[in-house]
Amino acid sequence: MSEADLLATRPEFPTLEKGVHLISHSLGAVPKKARAYVNQFIDEWENESINAWHTWLPAVRSLGDLVGGVLGVDPGTVAMLPNVSTVQSFVASCFTFRETSGRFEGRTKIVYDDVNFSTVHYVWQEQARRGADVTIVKSRDGIHPPIDELCEAIDEKTLLVPISHVLFRSSGMYDAKRVIDRAHEVGALVLLDCYQSAGTVPLDLKAWDCDMACGGSVKWACGGPGAAYLYVRPDLLEHLAPMSTGWFAHAEPFAFDMGPMRYAADTWRMIGGTMAMPAIYTARAGWETIARLGVDRIRKKSLRQTTLLRELVEARGFTVNTPKGDAERGGTICFDFAGADAVSKVLSERKFFHDYRPRCGIRVSPHFYTTDEELQRFMSELDAVRKAGPAPSRSAAY
Repeated sequence: MSEADLLATRPEFPTLEKGVHLISHSLGAVPKKARAYVNQFIDEWENESINAWHTWLPAVRSLGDLVGGVLGVDPGTVAMLPNVSTVQSFVASCFTFRETSGRFEGRTKIVYDDVNFSTVHYVWQEQARRGADVTIVKSRDGIHPPIDELCEAIDEKTLLVPISHVLFRSSGMYDAKRVIDRAHEVGALVLLDCYQSAGTVPLDLKAWDCDMACGGSVKWACGGPGAAYLYVRPDLLEHLAPMSTGWFAHAEPFAFDMGPMRYAADTWRMIGGTMAMPAIYTARAGWETIARLGVDRIRKKSLRQTTLLRELVEARGFTVNTPKGDAERGGTICFDFAGADAVSKVLSERKFFHDYRPRCGIRVSPHFYTTDEELQRFMSELDAVRKAGPAPSRSAAY
């Protein structure tokens, strides 16, 4: 499949007609088919009433399998949850940090880096109140993942390593297999956050022997909010008993049993309560597109266009906060210059969609539907905004 075939999908994404969409690292363009799937959900609700659950519950499992195909794992191993914060909290609730026997005996250490996404940090930092020994490894430059230091910090006391595969602040990418192998050397687990990689970087989590992985549908998957996912390696499931739980995690949810919790034997033991069904439907269209096109082909185009974008940025003398090597970066180029925040706001108002993050700068991401001409237009508009100077303060009008 050539790039022309990838670009042929543009009519499937009406968002692309509304502006220059270079923000798939934060919000993927909405597929036209998502609206049809939402209508399908409403029709089922309206026409079938309570009987719609006979369709809705299989739809949850079906979406999990669709996501699993992109992650490179077996059917039946991915659970759908509302967001990554919930996923991380559910995983954290599986541990008491005082196990005196069993799989996690004597392990209290949580290891991750200071360039992790904030919600992951918030969840695990608070586990210190329950006895966790939280170790945060510092990045040398805020751009490259501190893999040597991270691997050195993982020891026999380590329980879990919750890291981002691709860093949101720089698009720097971990060698995930190396981290997983190091963790397994000492009996630790890895929870890999694939939010910034799934859909634009090829994944093979089963071959990597990844313990757990999570992410969502909002970004590269073009699926919208409310449909996050959790993969758990099948042989690990029996050792996980989340305290944050709900009726759908029960082996027989419709038995409404008031006795001791009996967890589902499959990955639904991690799913908690009632699913966000509208999000399950909206997410499907994007994941179907990613699966149909193939992440290998998407990645090839992404590498070419991020190289082009980097050249355009460097030609203007801006600071690039993304690693240069193909194997070291995800699908985003992050760059900064004096006044970038203000320029970013004007660009967004003009519907040149991207974003700005502190200690990162402007983040710009081509995806399978992005043209080279759009990258050129974005940079030309940025030049025009900088040349015009700062816009008048809006507060003066009030």
